[in-house]
Amino acid sequence: MADHTQALSFGVAAADYDRFRPRYPVPAVRWALDGLGDSAEVVDLGAGTGILTRGVLALGHRVTPVEPDPKMRTQLDAATPGVTALAGGAESLPLPDGLADAVVVGQAYHWFDRELAHAEIARVLRPGGTFAPIWNLRDDRIEWVAELGRIAHMGDSAGSVLDRYADFGPAFEPIELGEFTHHTTLTPDEFIAMLHTRSYWLTAGPERRERIDRELGDLFAGHPELAGRETVDLPYRTVVLRARRR
Repeated sequence: MADHTQALSFGVAAADYDRFRPRYPVPAVRWALDGLGDSAEVVDLGAGTGILTRGVLALGHRVTPVEPDPKMRTQLDAATPGVTALAGGAESLPLPDGLADAVVVGQAYHWFDRELAHAEIARVLRPGGTFAPIWNLRDDRIEWVAELGRIAHMGDSAGSVLDRYADFGPAFEPIELGEFTHHTTLTPDEFIAMLHTRSYWLTAGPERRERIDRELGDLFAGHPELAGRETVDLPYRTVVLRARRR
């Protein structure tokens, strides 16, 4: 079972989460929804502030966002005109059977009780519909990015995703893998503000937060690839796991 204290910690930082978290590259979102045709009915599960919702809308599909945190829903509604997020979680969806051509999840799948969630996702999908969790993951093959992950206790590496999720249960066909590269550009101050939207920092005590911020400052000031830079390009590997409902 996921740690719901961490899973529901993001609302206090909803505005910064929406501002600083990376967007999903268009090729990754397009690949996740490949074969659905135009204007598909898509559910964005664990939609947060709507970053993935807006990416799917930009491709011309209809989106129903579902999000358990009321502060995240408020930010989603404010940032996404014409869309209202529904209150709900992956284990109990406020949606009818067979509503969706696709269910997508951005950054949230690891919080789910997967056995319950898979059954609910299969229920709301039409036969042949797509389930596609997506992650923006730091490219920790780069030395300073790996050090960043150590300091900020970021465990969501590409390897951890690919090793952890072998299937989506009996209602789904075998998983297909898509991987895409992109980056986000931030000033050092914006970089630290983005890291302050991470669950580990949000649930940490004052001393641990102070230590993390001090070590991050030392990294930006002392690393030869970062020192003196006005902006920093943080490289990502975007991983998509895609499977069809049987």
